[in-house]
Amino acid sequence: MHKWTYQIIVQNLKSTISIREYLSQYLLIPKHLIFSLRKNQRVTVNKKYLPMNFAVKNDDHIKITFIDNDFNLPTQNLLPDNSQSIKILFENNDLLVVNKKRGIKTHPNKPKEIGTLLNFCEGYLNKFNQHAYMIHRLDQETSGAIIVGKNPAVVSILVRLIKDKTIHRTYLAWVNGIFHQKMGKINLPIGYDQTDKRKRAINGPNAKKALTEYQVIKEYKNKSLVEIKIQTGRTHQIRVHMQAMGHPIIGDPLYNEKSNVDNMLLHSWKLKLITPYYMQTKIIVSPIPEEFKIV
Repeated sequence: MHKWTYQIIVQNLKSTISIREYLSQYLLIPKHLIFSLRKNQRVTVNKKYLPMNFAVKNDDHIKITFIDNDFNLPTQNLLPDNSQSIKILFENNDLLVVNKKRGIKTHPNKPKEIGTLLNFCEGYLNKFNQHAYMIHRLDQETSGAIIVGKNPAVVSILVRLIKDKTIHRTYLAWVNGIFHQKMGKINLPIGYDQTDKRKRAINGPNAKKALTEYQVIKEYKNKSLVEIKIQTGRTHQIRVHMQAMGHPIIGDPLYNEKSNVDNMLLHSWKLKLITPYYMQTKIIVSPIPEEFKIV
């Protein structure tokens, strides 16, 4: 049986709150996990078990222990693939931040599929009796920083931090054309494309709110290098929004018909990471690929 233990010193409380509230509001532990921890008395405060409605205060020592049975995550069924090594930008006991190469998929879509980033991570982690867990994804042709979980205890928290945009991601893209407005927000709903199931479209069927911020940082020969932050996480969001602005990403095989470049120039550049349980902030930067250095 696997165990995952966290020892936390309570800090930054402005008022006294219950153990349950601390686990839920500060550590972002889901209700069903709090229930398991309470039922099996696997949370202690200053080395004693206390009921969940008891108060915690700053400088209290909380110990939390998870076990396999706490998690109903589907079995990953990832086959380890050691044919490629991974480039690790950051690692701790709970997660990896990996530099994804352009052209490889984030995760397998079929049983027994290999050759994806998560297969390579599984190969690396299996040496330490650990497994890879998907947290978020990057498109196949997008390079750069991506988070991979190393145990089930952090998956729901990392997914929540990404969804809430507490974990920030900043992208770089070379796009066609020169912007009239050098910075701004794109607020255009994205749905399905009725003519091509691989694509997404502005105001397509089942459209959902999509918000992208951009800032031009360089211009060269009718091309613009743009820094991009996304406030929502729609499939192909940056690619669709850039096309809608009349500035499709150079090398985009789906949304830039006029591009004569083979490599899509979209890169997950900076990651403001919040580490689960200890809630420390780490800024991780992925090296800019050589193909971006076109000036």
